[in-house]
Amino acid sequence: MLNTSPVLEFKSSTFFAPILILFNNDMAAIEEALQDKISLAPEFFKDSPLIVDLRELNKQNQDLDFTQIVQILRRVGFFPVGIRGGNEQQNKQARTLSIPLDTVREQSSSISIGETQKQETAPQPSPQPEVPVAKQSANPIPAPPASAAATLVTQPIRSGQRIYASGDLIILSQVSAGAEIMAEGNIHVYNTLRGRALAGVHGNTAARIFCFDLQAELISIAGDYKTSEDLNKQTYTSPVQIYLQNHALIIKEIA
Repeated sequence: MLNTSPVLEFKSSTFFAPILILFNNDMAAIEEALQDKISLAPEFFKDSPLIVDLRELNKQNQDLDFTQIVQILRRVGFFPVGIRGGNEQQNKQARTLSIPLDTVREQSSSISIGETQKQETAPQPSPQPEVPVAKQSANPIPAPPASAAATLVTQPIRSGQRIYASGDLIILSQVSAGAEIMAEGNIHVYNTLRGRALAGVHGNTAARIFCFDLQAELISIAGDYKTSEDLNKQTYTSPVQIYLQNHALIIKEIA
């Protein structure tokens, strides 16, 4: 009897991969900056896919060995899945490593490593400015830095998806279990928050997480975190805010 069951199937899906923008070709400095970034949220960056953007480097005529940067990225736990803005030699190296050329229009999520003032001159339709590390403030809900643009997501965040925002992150739909959302500023989820949420990842201890329904696997602010085991001890049936106080996460209902 002939087997008519399908062998495979393609489906359209939304895929979020952080974009690493390089402003300097100093390999030692890049590796050190990557390690510093990863130390803020090691579980989020673990085995993360990554697109390497070389446009700024090449605009400044700074030569970079793409093979060497891929070795560094893999050594610290990233998986490069694309190259953007490479020159002929760099693109050739990428093909040799089976890394495709990425020509997709730049998304809002990015990891910026290098000199912040150089990013201001990048000729992009939607610039992603580097956000300075926020200082601790007596103000309970500080305004974000003027240079930080909020990232708005209107679609559900499905399991396996990762989103990184260089400012505040605002999500109008649910965040599913197995998804990860990360922001250098505050996180707002106007729906159910499952999965993992990490705010203030550059050490901004004043960052907060807001959500309508807290069912998260992990919440973190500036590296301090609580897991589902801690969260399941209490049921949150109303909108809540989460903030950091003396290295402890405080969960408080919003009246």
